[in-house]
Amino acid sequence: MKNLIALFSFFALSMAMMGQSSEKAKGILDKLTAQTKAYKTIEAKFSFTMENLQEDIKEQYNGSISIKGDKYKVSLMSVNTYYDGTVLYTHMLDAEEVNISEPDPEDEETLNPATIFSSYEKGFKYNFIGEGTADGKAIYEIDLYPENRDKPYSRIKLLILKDEMNIYSIRQVNKDGNNYTIIVKDMKVNHAIDDKTFVFDKAANPNVDVIDMR
Repeated sequence: MKNLIALFSFFALSMAMMGQSSEKAKGILDKLTAQTKAYKTIEAKFSFTMENLQEDIKEQYNGSISIKGDKYKVSLMSVNTYYDGTVLYTHMLDAEEVNISEPDPEDEETLNPATIFSSYEKGFKYNFIGEGTADGKAIYEIDLYPENRDKPYSRIKLLILKDEMNIYSIRQVNKDGNNYTIIVKDMKVNHAIDDKTFVFDKAANPNVDVIDMR
């Protein structure tokens, strides 16, 4: 009986600690989201790693992103992606081809990297793991679990710079064994960015095949 009481006591204590952990994680994420939404523009350089520990595969690439409102440009793996808020341009440099489309609003909300700093407001359960350091800087570590179990990933790990309240890294753990990690190398905010940045320039790329899928 004593063991049973001890077990229930431990379970109750664990549940209480999990509740506090969830509240602390949400508080940090709320601050992160509020600060990021206050930025007029974001420009960042990052590393993108794909790895599968079972298959002993690890590939790393460098990329860059520019964000202004819901507009963005991403350069990664020989592909430049532009989104002007309505039209999506996918320029495959090696193939000298660009696809033009108008993404579904629901898909755009999920795929738009401009939401990378605020997409954790809903659809997740949170767990505050603790504090630590990364590259000599103090960080918060938070795990997120999707409420929708049909998602292809089981967990997202965020490292958030404590003093700057910006994302340091995002790690997505997928159910198929493939994991993806983004580490923000350099980030600048509130710099002027011309809207032309988010539109594919046909005149500057006369030899590129344009495939309009609208």
